Amino acid sequence: MHGEYKVPGGKLVTVDLEVDEDEGVLRQVRVAGDFFLEPDDAFEVLSQSLNGAPADTDAAGLAARIDAALPPGTVLYGLTTEGVGIAVRRALAHATDWTDYDWQLIHEGPQPPALHMALDEVLTTEVAEGRRPPTLRIWEWGAPAVVIGSFQSLRNEVDPQGARRHGIEVVRRISGGGAMFCEPGNTITYSLSVPDDLVQGLSFADSYAYLDDWVLGALGDMGIKAWYQPLNDIATDAGKIAGAAQKRIAGGGGAVLHHVTMAYDIDADKMLEVLRIGREKLSDKGTKSAKKRVDPLRRQTGLPRAAVIERMAGSFRTRYGLTAGKVTDEEMARARELARTKFSSQEWTARVP
Repeated sequence: MHGEYKVPGGKLVTVDLEVDEDEGVLRQVRVAGDFFLEPDDAFEVLSQSLNGAPADTDAAGLAARIDAALPPGTVLYGLTTEGVGIAVRRALAHATDWTDYDWQLIHEGPQPPALHMALDEVLTTEVAEGRRPPTLRIWEWGAPAVVIGSFQSLRNEVDPQGARRHGIEVVRRISGGGAMFCEPGNTITYSLSVPDDLVQGLSFADSYAYLDDWVLGALGDMGIKAWYQPLNDIATDAGKIAGAAQKRIAGGGGAVLHHVTMAYDIDADKMLEVLRIGREKLSDKGTKSAKKRVDPLRRQTGLPRAAVIERMAGSFRTRYGLTAGKVTDEEMARARELARTKFSSQEWTARVP
């Protein structure tokens, strides 16, 4: 069995192993990767400490075995012992890798907010059923919107008078997480619709970091040092630049929707007139001002929005391959119907009043 895991902000760790079916333990474990480790003698300990471990040990338990065995003063760089444990769990789960797939890019013209919500559901369902390859979809907003999380209270998150005054549509997505303020030209949003096999062996939290890693690399290529900030933010020294959300789709082989909204630019005064951002939400962010929570990409990159998107797609293409695709006529017909019957309905939008 073979498993791989790239430690967020770090290096790749690979694990090859076998399972003794009679005793239910790991055998012939071999850890490798492009990480750094001192002293050299500690390298063999990574593998030896895992031999004989029960095959049902979780990643934290495997990390504890390694920690207990490493010689004092061991320095790991680009590697964590839990990262090794995750690679083991992915090997045991027969997880796939990004490069195992033929990725498709969808980047079409501006579309209404409710249709974007529907496309996420339809395309990810198609991936789950095996009728569509794993897909990166870059959105273009046809109108300004506030997108609230599946479980948020509508009245607690949105000021209806502010939304009406600025002509902002309110829609509810199928994933959890917080409200997003989106305006055409000021927002970069993308969705990943991926097979469940890609995140096998990862905890829910680990899957966020794993699916965000490529965009951290893309931002790094543009000179932005960014990192994953648990549970679902992408941040820099200057502040938050993006928020992510996920939804698991059942059926077929299963799939994961992972979508991210990034602030290219922002009208912070307008945002505060539309969103009800409470003090409690800000308290764990280490700031008293909602305006200071977000630091747009326009200022940090100095690049036009289209150039940022082009570089992001180019970075993904270089890493994993990416061919141009489109929403099929059948997919679009289903999405339009879903946008009409579900995502534009008051029953769905106000399902949590």
